[in-house]
This record gives sequence, structure tokens and C-alpha cells, in this order.
Amino acid sequence: MILTTTTNKSALIARLEAKEANLTVADDFKEELVALIDKGNRFIVVNFENVVYVDSSFLGALVSSLKYAIPNQADIVIAGLNKDIFALFQLIRLDKAFKIYTTANEAAASKTL
Repeated sequence: MILTTTTNKSALIARLEAKEANLTVADDFKEELVALIDKGNRFIVVNFENVVYVDSSFLGALVSSLKYAIPNQADIVIAGLNKDIFALFQLIRLDKAFKIYTTANEAAASKTL
């Protein structure tokens, strides 16, 4: 299991357990995220607070999951990025595709009913 989940208000918080978000965990991550969407979760916060490294294959899985979420009326937001990973998101403009929050609780609170 790559993700552990908790519920906060109407948001599902999916915390990444892996320290390195890379090719090794990318496919499992995508499968788990898609399964959460298929279970009817419509607002998912992916919490990166434990993650210290992200590679392009994992980012591809994240974007692919977002592409799956959109036609299923679901939203995926990001929380808990460290400064280096946040800089990477900005560099490759993923900050334009995902809403990014400092903490998972802040992201959950942003959910409008």
C-alpha cells in the first residue's frame, strides 16, 4: 500500500507512505488513486509530507490520475510538498495543473460544498 487514507470534512486525505516517489511505486500509486476515485471519492488530497524525492515517472502517474479524475467529476489537490519538490512542480508548471496547499488540513478546508 502506497497510500494511507483519512477523511477530513468532505475530503479524502491520501498520505504517501514512500519516502521516494519514483518508478518503483508509480504504477501502484496510480492504481490506488484510481481505485479511490472509483469508490466515489470526489475530493482527494494527496499528502506529500513524508516524501523527500520525486521522479518523472511518478509525476506522470500523478498527471495520469488527474486525467482520470476530471471526467469522473473528481478533483485531486496536492499538500505537504517540501521546498525542493515544490520548486520542481513550479519548474515543470504542475502548479498550474494542481492546486497546492501547505498542509493536508488546509487543503481539506478549501473544499467547497
